[in-house]
Amino acid sequence: MFRRLVLGLLALVVVACGSPSPGPSLAVGSTADPEMKLLANLYAAALRSYGSAAHVEVVDHPLVELDSGTVSVVPGFTGSLLQTFAPGTAVRSDSQVYRAMVGVLPEGVAAGDYTTSAEDKPALVVTDATATAWGSRDLTALVSHCAGLRVGAVAHARGLPTTVGSCMLPPVREFPDQKTMFEALRAGDITAGWTGTADIGIPGELVVLADRKPPLVMAENIVPLYRRNELDQQQARAINELAGVLDTGSLVDMRQHVAEGRDPRSVAEEWLSAHPLGR
Repeated sequence: MFRRLVLGLLALVVVACGSPSPGPSLAVGSTADPEMKLLANLYAAALRSYGSAAHVEVVDHPLVELDSGTVSVVPGFTGSLLQTFAPGTAVRSDSQVYRAMVGVLPEGVAAGDYTTSAEDKPALVVTDATATAWGSRDLTALVSHCAGLRVGAVAHARGLPTTVGSCMLPPVREFPDQKTMFEALRAGDITAGWTGTADIGIPGELVVLADRKPPLVMAENIVPLYRRNELDQQQARAINELAGVLDTGSLVDMRQHVAEGRDPRSVAEEWLSAHPLGR
C-alpha cells in the first residue's frame, strides 16, 4: 500500500514537472476609445487562441507604455502611426504607408503584418443627388468639383486630410456629432462630410465616395506594434495571422455590437471563434 502511494506521488510529480508553465499574461495596450479597445481585445484573443495568456490594459498613452515595457503589444492604424513618428510623410497606398511606418519606428519596437482587407481611413460622404450631378461616386469627382466645396466634420476629429489630390479643401465646418452633420448634408448646408470607411451609422441614402487606385487619401490599415524580441514564434504568428482574416465589413459589424453596449472582449472572442486562426 505504502509503495503504491509513493509511486502515485512520483507519477504526479513527473506530470507536474512535464507540464509547461503558462507564462505571464501579455498586456495588449489600448486607450479607453471603444474602437481601440475592440482591436486590443482582438489581438489578445488571437494570442489566447495560440495558448498564450493575454489581457487588455487600458492606458492613456499606449505607445509610451509600449516603449517602457508596461505593455507588450499595441494595435494602431498605419497612417496615423506614420504621422506620429514622421509627420508630413506623403505616401498614400497601403504598402507604401506600411513600409514607411516600419522605417521610422523607435528602436526596440517592431511591427506585425497589417490587415490588407481591413481599414478605417477618412472618407467623404455626399448625397445621392450630388453624386448624380457629378456623374461619379468616386473621390476623383470631388477633385473635379473642388471650387466652392463646403466640407463638414465632427468636432475634434483628428487626422483629416487638408487636400484630396490636387484639391485644397476649405476649412471644415464642425458639428457636435455625426447625426447633425448628416442633417446639414441633406439640407445642402455642406457639400460633403468627413466620415470613415469603417464608421457605423452612415444613412443608406448617402454615398461614401470610393477612393480607388491610385489612392487620394492615406491608407489606415490595422497593424500591431510589439516590443522587439519579446514575443516568441507562436505569439508573433498569432498576431500576424489576424491580418489575413480581418476585413472592414467584420470591423464594422463588431463596432456596431460594441456601440450597442456589448463588451468588446466578448465581441472579439465571438468573432474569432467564428473565424479561427491557423486554417
